[in-house]
Amino acid sequence: MKEVRTRFAPSPTGYMHIGNLRTALYAYLYAKHFDGKFVLRIEDTDQKRFVKGATEVIYDTLKTTKLIHDEGPDKDGGYGPYVQSERKEIYKKYALELVEKGYAYYCFCGQNEEEHGEDAEQEVEQTYGYNRHCRNLSKEEVEANLKAGKSYVIRQKIPIDETVTFHDEVYGDITVETNTLDDQILLKSDGMPTYNFANVIDDHLMNITHIIRGKEYISSTPKYQLLYNAFGWESPKTMHVSTIMGKNADGTVSKLSKRHGSVSFAKLLEEGYLPEAVLNYIALLGWSPKMEQEIFSLEELAKLFTEDGLVKTNAIFDYKKLDWFNNHYISNLSHEEFVEHSKKYIETLPQDLKDKWDFASTLAQGRIDKFSQIAELFDFVENYEDFDLMELENKKNKLDKQQSLEILKEILPQLENIEDWTVENINKVAQDYATQKEYKIGKVMWPLRVAVTGKVVTPGGGGEMLYLVGKEKSVERINKTIERLLKEI
Repeated sequence: MKEVRTRFAPSPTGYMHIGNLRTALYAYLYAKHFDGKFVLRIEDTDQKRFVKGATEVIYDTLKTTKLIHDEGPDKDGGYGPYVQSERKEIYKKYALELVEKGYAYYCFCGQNEEEHGEDAEQEVEQTYGYNRHCRNLSKEEVEANLKAGKSYVIRQKIPIDETVTFHDEVYGDITVETNTLDDQILLKSDGMPTYNFANVIDDHLMNITHIIRGKEYISSTPKYQLLYNAFGWESPKTMHVSTIMGKNADGTVSKLSKRHGSVSFAKLLEEGYLPEAVLNYIALLGWSPKMEQEIFSLEELAKLFTEDGLVKTNAIFDYKKLDWFNNHYISNLSHEEFVEHSKKYIETLPQDLKDKWDFASTLAQGRIDKFSQIAELFDFVENYEDFDLMELENKKNKLDKQQSLEILKEILPQLENIEDWTVENINKVAQDYATQKEYKIGKVMWPLRVAVTGKVVTPGGGGEMLYLVGKEKSVERINKTIERLLKEI
C-alpha cells in the first residue's frame, strides 16, 4: 500500500481558529492511523495578509497539542521548501507549462489583486465573473504585450460546455458544469501564485495522498481537478469535512465566529481550557467513533480515526459541552499538575489565599470547568457584602433566623479562643458545640458558613471556609451578622 501522506497547510494570519485546528487534528489522526506522514506547509502566498509572529503561533499550537509534524519547514523530508513564498520559481515554471499546453493564458486586464490582496480579488471575480477578455488574444498580441512590459497575471483556461467530475470520500462523486466556473488567476502580477494554484502544485510535488479540508472548498475542487487533468497527474483523495457553526442569541446558527465566544485555540487556553480537552471535543465535531464513549486520548483517536466516521451535517460548537470535557480532564489531573496549571490564574487572589493555595486548590479541583473560574470561586475571601438574612434559614437542618442567631452568639467566643487557626481546630470547636447541644453538625456549620462567606453555595464546608477567610475576618463577619440579626428579629 502506498504510504499515506497528509498535510496541514495554514496561512500565517495571526491566530489558530478552532476550525483550522480541527483540520490539523484530522490530518494528523488519519496519517497516524495508517502509520503515514503528517506534513506541515506554510501557505503564505498572500503576503498582504501575513502577520508577524503568526508562523510561531502555528508551531506553538502544534507543539502544545502534541500534533507533531513529520515534515515541515523545520524538518526537511526531501520535499522542501515547505514555505510557499520560498517556492515562487516552482509555481512560475508550472504556470508557463500550462500556458504552453493551452490550459492557461496571459491576462493583461490589470486585475486589482495588487491593491486589495488575493481574497478581495477572488471575491470580486466570484461576484461579477471575469469576462475572459484576454482568453483569445493571438500569440502575436501576447508577445507584443510582454515585450512592452505590460503587467500580467496567468489565468486558468476553463473548458467551455463540458463537465468535470471528482470523487470525495465523504460526499461521493460530484459533477459540475464547467460553464459555472470562472477562469481563476493562477499566477499573480507579482509572480506569486494564488492559493488555488499553489496548493495543487505543492500537493502533487510533496506526494500528498489524502487532503482533509472544510467543505467550503468543494466549490473550488472542480478547478483543482481540471488542473490535475491538465498536468496528467493523479489527484489526491479528498475528504471535505463539515463546517463548525455557532449558536446565535436568537437561536439560529451561523459559521463559528468571535461573536459566539472564543474561537481561537490561544483564547481558549487563556480561559483555562486544557489542550487535551479541546482536542477531544473538536475531534467529535464532524466525526463519530460510532460508540458511546466520548473521552479519548490522542493515541486512542488515532487508532479509531478513518473517513467512515466523517459526517456531512454541520457541527454546533457547544461551550457547555466543552466545559464538560474540560471538567473531566481537570478532575483527573494530579494535585501537582493542577497546582502548576493554576499558577497564572491565582495571581489576582489576595496574598492570604495564595499562601494557602496548596490547600485551597484541593477544593477548587473538580469544582471548576475552566481555570479562569478560580477567582470567582473564592471571591468571598476578599469581597463580602450584606447578604439576605433569609439564607441563614435551612429546612433540612430545621433552622430559622432565631436559631442561627443563638448558634452564632454561643459559638463565637469559642472560635475566638482558637490559637492555631486550622481546619481541624475549627471543626473540633464546631463538633464539640454540636455534641453539647445535641445538634447535628450541619445545623452548626450552616449559619457559620453563610455568615462568614455570605453565600449558600461554597467550594467547601464551614471549617474550610473559615480557615480560608482567616480568623480575624471570620470573627468580624460573624459579629456583623449577629448585629444584623439583632436589628431584624
